[in-house]
Amino acid sequence: MVYLNNFTLPNEDMEFDFFMEVKRTCYDSFYPFKILSAHGLERIDFEAVTILYGGNGSGKSTALNVIAEKTGINRDSIYNKSSFYPDYVNMCEMYLETDIPENSRIITSDDVFDYMLNIRNLNEGIDQKREKIFEEYLDAKYSRFQMKSIEDYEQLKKVNNSRSKTQSRFVRNELMANVREYSNGESAFRYFIEKIGENGLYILDEPENSLSPKLQMELMRFIEDSARFLGCQFIISTHSPFLLAMRGAKIYNLDENPVDVKQWTELENVRIYYDFFKIHENEF
Repeated sequence: MVYLNNFTLPNEDMEFDFFMEVKRTCYDSFYPFKILSAHGLERIDFEAVTILYGGNGSGKSTALNVIAEKTGINRDSIYNKSSFYPDYVNMCEMYLETDIPENSRIITSDDVFDYMLNIRNLNEGIDQKREKIFEEYLDAKYSRFQMKSIEDYEQLKKVNNSRSKTQSRFVRNELMANVREYSNGESAFRYFIEKIGENGLYILDEPENSLSPKLQMELMRFIEDSARFLGCQFIISTHSPFLLAMRGAKIYNLDENPVDVKQWTELENVRIYYDFFKIHENEF
């Protein structure tokens, strides 16, 4: 499915004309001006899966955030904007095939990190509560408690509960379920699965961060299936060879000037992996 058909960005001439008319004399940054135009990126034509590839400073994350701002899709983490950011976004143009669904969103590394941090904090809270419940279990199991009034009923239930269960089962029941079921990578993967629904435009900024190669391949298959069967469109920035190899993905190489569409096997990052494993082929 394609919701966003194409997106045009200001070229160097348009940026020059803009600054000639600027009346402001005090500003913190030109950003995002002079980033994408320096690479000759003026227009992106999208497929169901479109990938922006490039090294640090190539502008791929900038492009994703500008697109997300222009389309007005949801985002969780706060994005720091410069003084000229609204001006730049206003100079961009987009053409839609159809209305962008309301559940569309951009997912950044900050979103995933915050999610994993929340899980970690929750686990730490559970660890502290678990120690307290251990103590309650031992006190209840070996106490000589006798019920004297109706107010003691809850304590009686706890005593009987502790005497009928092992320590581990008692603690599990009191905590309901331990949140610590997944590694950081598995938690990150689950974040994508939970946030990506049917019929939406999803912008993913380097989703491979925190994911093992195995989970990167699982995410690749999930994205392929979502684009093919669930009416989703994806715009992704990535270095991952697993994601770059996605079937039907259109790849813009921002390391070239001007930016050009390439096959994944032509990209420098992928060639480095290939050459490395080729050298060590006999060791496998």
